[in-house]
Amino acid sequence: MIVVNEVMRPRIKEQPYSAHGITAINSAKYIPEKCSWVCHNDTQYCKEHHVKFLKPYFGTTDFLYFGAIGALAMTGNYGAANIIVFVILFPLVIWFFIIKSLNFRDEIRKLKKQQP
Repeated sequence: MIVVNEVMRPRIKEQPYSAHGITAINSAKYIPEKCSWVCHNDTQYCKEHHVKFLKPYFGTTDFLYFGAIGALAMTGNYGAANIIVFVILFPLVIWFFIIKSLNFRDEIRKLKKQQP
């Protein structure tokens, strides 16, 4: 993912978004044709200009999306909570269930071999 991002960086012509001494790849401008950093800061703008297929499901997705953001914000440190949950815990849970499913698959194979 990092390689793809860095290969694409020189091709982006708009002024990049900068905050806290970090320069992002995405632009800081409102661009109706494509997502920019504005979509991160203004979800409603993104929904109006860039979302096509999920519009009928906003009732469900908004509840989940804004619920997750609200829960992370309630921790008092949104950035750290976001990293802990979505960069560390969530992938670990996915990894756990992948390993668990592989173990179940092996158990099923062993049971099938034992059948007469």
